[in-house]
Amino acid sequence: MTGAGIRFVLLLTVLLHLAFAGIRVTLSLFALHLQASTLAVGVLISLLAAVPLLFAVGWGRTIDRIGVRLPLLIGAGAVLGALLLVAALPRLEALFVASALAGSGFMLVHICVNQAAGLLGTPEDRARNFSLLALAFSTSGFLGPVISGFAIDFVGHRLTFVLLATSVVAGIALLLWRPIRLPSHPAPAEGAAPRRLGDLFRIRNLRRAFVASAALSMAWDLFTFVTPIHGTRLGLSASTIGLILGCFGAAIFAVRLVLPLVVHRLREWPLLIGGMVATGTAMAVFPLIGSAPLLMAVAFVIGLAIGGTQPMIMSVLYNTAPPGRGGEVVGVRTFLLNLTQAGMPLLFGAVGASLGMTPVFWTMAGVLLAGALFVSRR
Repeated sequence: MTGAGIRFVLLLTVLLHLAFAGIRVTLSLFALHLQASTLAVGVLISLLAAVPLLFAVGWGRTIDRIGVRLPLLIGAGAVLGALLLVAALPRLEALFVASALAGSGFMLVHICVNQAAGLLGTPEDRARNFSLLALAFSTSGFLGPVISGFAIDFVGHRLTFVLLATSVVAGIALLLWRPIRLPSHPAPAEGAAPRRLGDLFRIRNLRRAFVASAALSMAWDLFTFVTPIHGTRLGLSASTIGLILGCFGAAIFAVRLVLPLVVHRLREWPLLIGGMVATGTAMAVFPLIGSAPLLMAVAFVIGLAIGGTQPMIMSVLYNTAPPGRGGEVVGVRTFLLNLTQAGMPLLFGAVGASLGMTPVFWTMAGVLLAGALFVSRR
């Protein structure tokens, strides 16, 4: 049942995340097609993360209490509603509503599939489960934008939203008719103290994992946002910049493809600390390089380091979470991820505009190395 359960979660993740990954691309391209300004597109995409961060922790607690099945249906329904809204009302105002709705819905899906992966099997299975889940996210994260791009060229923006909606409908159908029951998190002990968010940050290993997760998420956002700007200033062509980012994405996929096969031989904390140090070092070197092949090589190293750490973070979080609070812990991590996704591009853009790209990369390198020092403290 455990093997069938994790396969069910992986298939569900691919179906629902494929649609969400496609939404990110299609929303921005449709907004530009409707003559929206660059600022409007930036606000549109930031809503995907800004609105959900307000509810992430609360929904995590709710998922701990009621299980994952109903929240999964609600989240998938919200994503479906966002897609159909834009298909029915192809106006810029509808895009903003759809962005907030899709981001909030997928936030629920994200917490639920992580909760399910953490509860299937024994604690020793968690690192492998989260490695497989990360691979599923990478697969759908690649397929969603590619499918959307080709669909826009062949059938237009509105029908692309409809096409993405079919993937969500398939996921909802799977949830309604698949007989596999997703587990609930163990309940807290009788007479346990009231839940306080601050209590989670008092747990040493949770605090260390949250710091590592936030720092690596910031690095991911920085690299994908700033690399096109940095490459343009170096005079690189769009195709070359695309290849640099492609090397980063290929490395993430490659390490997540291999990780489930070797994760049982690895220890979480040394891998996390090593990944932060490697990413920080590569970030410090990256702005000093002017050669495209070397930039691709460093981008590949950054992708390996960041891609290999995410499953380990989730394993540590679940192994350290208090009884009955696994969903809440994932909600806190989701809050931190959405906070960086919503705010970091604005901060990086402002600093880069005034000081250039090199200080931005070096600041991020300093944050990663300082974070690695904090995480390594016993």
